[in-house]
Amino acid sequence: MKVFQKIFFFFFLFNSVTFFAQDVVKTTLPDTISHWEKKNTVGLDITQIAFVNWNAGGNSSISGLLKGNFLRKYQKGNLKWVNEMIIRYGVNKQDGVELRKTDDVFQVNSTLGYRKDTISNWYSSAKFNFNTQFTNGYAYPNTTKAISKPFAPAYIFLGVGSEYVNKPKKLNVYISPITMKTTLVLDQTLANQGAFGVNKAVFDINGNLIKEGELYRMELGFLVTNFYKKEIYKNIIWENRLSLYSDYINRFGNIDIDWQMQLELVVNEYVKANIGAHFIYDDDIKAKEERNGEQVTVGPKLQLKQLLGVGLSYNF
Repeated sequence: MKVFQKIFFFFFLFNSVTFFAQDVVKTTLPDTISHWEKKNTVGLDITQIAFVNWNAGGNSSISGLLKGNFLRKYQKGNLKWVNEMIIRYGVNKQDGVELRKTDDVFQVNSTLGYRKDTISNWYSSAKFNFNTQFTNGYAYPNTTKAISKPFAPAYIFLGVGSEYVNKPKKLNVYISPITMKTTLVLDQTLANQGAFGVNKAVFDINGNLIKEGELYRMELGFLVTNFYKKEIYKNIIWENRLSLYSDYINRFGNIDIDWQMQLELVVNEYVKANIGAHFIYDDDIKAKEERNGEQVTVGPKLQLKQLLGVGLSYNF
């Protein structure tokens, strides 16, 4: 129930901010025609399998994924402002196993751009991105020690650059030579461990705490993002999101990768199937493993999440 309360709160906050922005723009730029575009998409994917006296064996399970995408776009003349909020939360329950989280995303993207004329595909842009999660994360089967929490981590990207927008090709590329990345770890226990790249706590030889771990980490680097969404065949929609970031100060050339791919198969207006994959590599994120009943920290690893689901989708 707390998860749904958080989702409702963030959706209400996002709508309140964008509605306020619409009022400000309308007041500043009075016009009889609205230049705002609004699109909300919510969906629920459910996967279930049950066994009764099944000779080959197996565990009954049920999985659910709640997702939402909320878009607010303003465009008039050479000015464009795009705001997007992405929400996903998934759980899985198997016989004899506790309820486990399978997906947890809260993300807000905002891009403000201006181009010199209406025929140019290039915008001078400023981009803001915020990304965190709703609930604690665990290295299952260990559920006593959280390896991540809400706002631990949270990532904030803020920068300026150039954006290439090609509407006919459904292509968007953003290049920023100056982007500030802030990593928040607003949990002192995780911060003391040095989780997600923050400076960890300092202890003396007897294990006494001398200095608490830092709750944030600042970086300045180069950011490239790509967004591509197009109907590649009738009722088959391909979506690609790619983000590449490299810090100038700490090991420049070591690239953080966040790459999402999704193939949407439209059955009808309300029923859709999704096939997707999500790759993440960040040198500051150290993997956790269970060894002999203990949780140990190992080096950074390529993170992979694959999904296949069929469910309901509603646009409003």
